[in-house]
Amino acid sequence: MIKAPLKLLSSFRNKMILIFFAITIVPFFLFASYAYMKSVEGIKYANSTFSMSYLEQAKINMETYLNQLNDQINELIGDKSFQQLLEKPPQSSQEEENFAVNMLSLVYQRKIQIDAQQLRVYPLNPELYPTYMRTMGEPTKIGEEEWFREAKKSVVPTWHLSAGGGRDSAPVLSYVKMFTGLHDRNPRGMVVTDLSEERLRRFFSPTERMEGQKFLILDQNGDVLYDTLQNEWTGEKVPSEKLLQLRQRRASGSETLSIRGEKRLIAFVKMDSQPWTIVSLTPLGTLTRPMTELNRLLFFFLAVYLVCSVGVVIYLTVNFTQPVFRLVRLMRKLEEGEFELDVPYQGRKDEIGWLYRGFGSIVRKIAGLIEQSTRAERNKKELEFQVLSHQINPHFLYNTLESIRWKAENHGRSDIGEMVSALGNLLRLSLNQGKDITTVGREIEQVKAYVQIEQARIGMHLRVLYFFDEDMLSMPFMRLLLQPLVENAIQHSIRGNFEKGKVILSGYVEERDLVIEVTDNGRGIPETVLQQLYAESVDRKSARRPGVGLRNVNERLKIYFGPDYQLRIETGEGRGTKITIRHPILDVKEEGAS
Repeated sequence: MIKAPLKLLSSFRNKMILIFFAITIVPFFLFASYAYMKSVEGIKYANSTFSMSYLEQAKINMETYLNQLNDQINELIGDKSFQQLLEKPPQSSQEEENFAVNMLSLVYQRKIQIDAQQLRVYPLNPELYPTYMRTMGEPTKIGEEEWFREAKKSVVPTWHLSAGGGRDSAPVLSYVKMFTGLHDRNPRGMVVTDLSEERLRRFFSPTERMEGQKFLILDQNGDVLYDTLQNEWTGEKVPSEKLLQLRQRRASGSETLSIRGEKRLIAFVKMDSQPWTIVSLTPLGTLTRPMTELNRLLFFFLAVYLVCSVGVVIYLTVNFTQPVFRLVRLMRKLEEGEFELDVPYQGRKDEIGWLYRGFGSIVRKIAGLIEQSTRAERNKKELEFQVLSHQINPHFLYNTLESIRWKAENHGRSDIGEMVSALGNLLRLSLNQGKDITTVGREIEQVKAYVQIEQARIGMHLRVLYFFDEDMLSMPFMRLLLQPLVENAIQHSIRGNFEKGKVILSGYVEERDLVIEVTDNGRGIPETVLQQLYAESVDRKSARRPGVGLRNVNERLKIYFGPDYQLRIETGEGRGTKITIRHPILDVKEEGAS
């Protein structure tokens, strides 16, 4: 299950598609989301600031109005004629009728001065004023109602929320204030003023109210005394415990809360003169509606952009990634050994064309190299056949030399016989049955055969000394290393002074290497020869010039064992020469090497 997505991501085309969307669609989407979030925050902050400012002003206006209303009611209570009417209950029906006429007349006159929808005055004991109560349209048992009893007990004015007069009438908020006599503290009655919805609306009517926005007045218990949106919650408990908790912690503030499944931006401020809280509730959807429309437009643009991006990806796939996949398939065919390939796109002028032209050139060069290698292999086999056809059997050559030696001895020419015998040994040891590895002992035998031939050729004795550990003689050793060095010492160092000349060969084991030293007391090797020995490239036309044997030995050692095993030469004019060979100890059996 995990390998499938990884396999999809391993494709270059899928990676390019993923990267393309990552650098185009994702940043655009993130930017749009970030811009939307910041815009919503800005709108919320601006609305919250405006709402708090508006509520503070509404609070000031409301408290000013309530203070003025209280002052107007106090003027009524301080009226002597008003106090005299309620100084004592009527004793007869005639007195009660006079009371009703005088009180209603006084209330009517004072109502013009009081900014309220309705003004009512209730005696402390309404049941003693039946005519007056009937005239006002109030029941005589109103004193038994809860709000009336609470107002009689309270020493401060109270508020009462009652239903309107008609079926569709809005609830009425009433200000109830009990009063006493001017010269005594005896309760005499209460003044009730009604604040209608129209009266309250003027404090909560901004020039432009948003859809769904409402203003509330909450009492100390969290009950809604007034709701500007068709009194939807008037008389109910505000449906948000978080709002009530927030109100207890702070005197004012704003927050985003969810009320009845809808997120709303809430701002509130507590009043000073009353235990009320003025609240503004604005649906968050209304605030962000312009941004939502913009967001829809952005998503539409994103969809169009996505379609265009898919088109661009298809174009790139067809024109760029598809040729790359085709090139991969051609390379696999080339890897399988198929060289007759039809290489397309070579006429294109872009990078794809360069790539295919380069691939076509590589295919042609590889095919040419293979053909050249095949031809060289064929020529090599032909040469090998020619060499085999012209090769003399070594046994036949040995037998022929042996016959020459036997005839020389029969004719009393032992010197010729010895020379022919040494030549046969030299030839046999040089060929080594075609193997590159021999032994130290065989190399020394080859040197001795060469020295014997040289002595017979020049007619003088050569002093060549050998000092080797017996254990070394059977160790594997590359053939034709010592004889060229001894030949170089005889031909170029001690030549002309054979009586005093001397060549010493010594060998020993040092760690994992065989160390063989070839020392002579001749005239030394010239500096020019040493420079040619270590030069990277020299003229190889002359096989007889000084140093050719040394160079061949040095090159073979470096090729087989690396530059650490090249010859080390110590020489000087008239001081002789010391050549040191380091040869690694090889794990090869003597039988296989010989």
